[in-house]
Amino acid sequence: MERKIYNELLKWKKDAKKPLLLYGPKQVGKTYSVLEFARRNYKNVVYFNTFNYKELLDILKREKAPDKIIFKLSVLSGETIFKEDTLIILDNVNDPYIVKAIKLFGKEDNLYHIIMITSRKENLTKFKGEELYFKAMYPMDFEEFLVNTDKKQLVGFIRESYVNNTSMPFHQMAIDIYNDYLITGGYPEVVQAFIRGDDYLYLESIKQKIIDTIKKETIDSKTLIDIQRSNEVIDSLAYQLSKENKKFQYGNIKKGSRSKDYEASINFLGINQLIHRSFKLNDVKSPLSSFKDAESFKLYPNDVGLLYTMMHTTKMKLMSDNDLRRTLIENNVANTLINLGYSLYYYQSEGKTEISFVVQNRMGEIIPIEILNMNLTKAKALSMFMAKFKVSNPIRLTEDNFSKKKNVRYIPIYATFCLKDL
Repeated sequence: MERKIYNELLKWKKDAKKPLLLYGPKQVGKTYSVLEFARRNYKNVVYFNTFNYKELLDILKREKAPDKIIFKLSVLSGETIFKEDTLIILDNVNDPYIVKAIKLFGKEDNLYHIIMITSRKENLTKFKGEELYFKAMYPMDFEEFLVNTDKKQLVGFIRESYVNNTSMPFHQMAIDIYNDYLITGGYPEVVQAFIRGDDYLYLESIKQKIIDTIKKETIDSKTLIDIQRSNEVIDSLAYQLSKENKKFQYGNIKKGSRSKDYEASINFLGINQLIHRSFKLNDVKSPLSSFKDAESFKLYPNDVGLLYTMMHTTKMKLMSDNDLRRTLIENNVANTLINLGYSLYYYQSEGKTEISFVVQNRMGEIIPIEILNMNLTKAKALSMFMAKFKVSNPIRLTEDNFSKKKNVRYIPIYATFCLKDL
């Protein structure tokens, strides 16, 4: 399957003076993507699954010279390792000793190409260092979904319309495909089943398996009670996001729940990209991070297809229930913004007028993003926000085509992946 990470790996290969650490949740396609990249771009590949590989760990603990490490890895794998022509892949990396050894290849002019893969973003605090490059990987966004469902030409039309702010000629087609994406989501195994034409019950079974895998990831929480509480948080997400006020409320997990009981669990799920957290803003000033309310936030699953499954809903209800539809769209927008490198914030006034997302680009500009309510009952939220704060490039995400009205850009929901160019 075609993934955006492929182009990132190509850029890394051109200047591979340092090993690369690729991180992201399980089952998003990290290993497949790296192996496919290796197949297309290297003479050969040396692959190690580091999980419980004592002989490999012994080598990396004992040897302190890069050339000796390469010699031992060549013997262990039975493959000749060529400078610049062999890709060494270390999968399921969790042990600091492995990373410490690989960092040796980032301290001098290095001609050996090494990629490490981990599903634990929390490892980055243990693995940090100038000797490594870091890249994140997530489930497919809608652009990748289009490419892999043979709709690559549609991507070109969407991007052209975004850049020129002109009507997209295949708007309804894009909306229809986006509806399929809201149900399917971006986990590769689910997308492959969708491409094959498997029925929706089978797609749901795959997504439920992924949800169960995410729950099993909590086994690495620091205490047994945190494992239980992490799964309670996951199980509550669908209800929390179905409420009119989508702020995460501990009392909706179970009666008497308090923030201190679940803080460690939420932090674990968040730092490992299993959920994404959007903080409420107390004020809209730069930098936004200084004005977040740490006690008020929303939690989103890392994939819209998983939320669809958690909600136990149907395609018919998705097409007829505006509140359900808006909830799924909001979750997808959150995931897409995270994929694009933005931090998530939202704004809610005392009168409960809400802007779903407020982001800050690399130039420091603050940009409000309102998801236009399908019932049109809150269509004035952005106007009120603009009257109160001086902001640039306000955006309304809508199910209508591209347009601009009163200095507000109207962007179709399916074009959210273009917002990297803000």
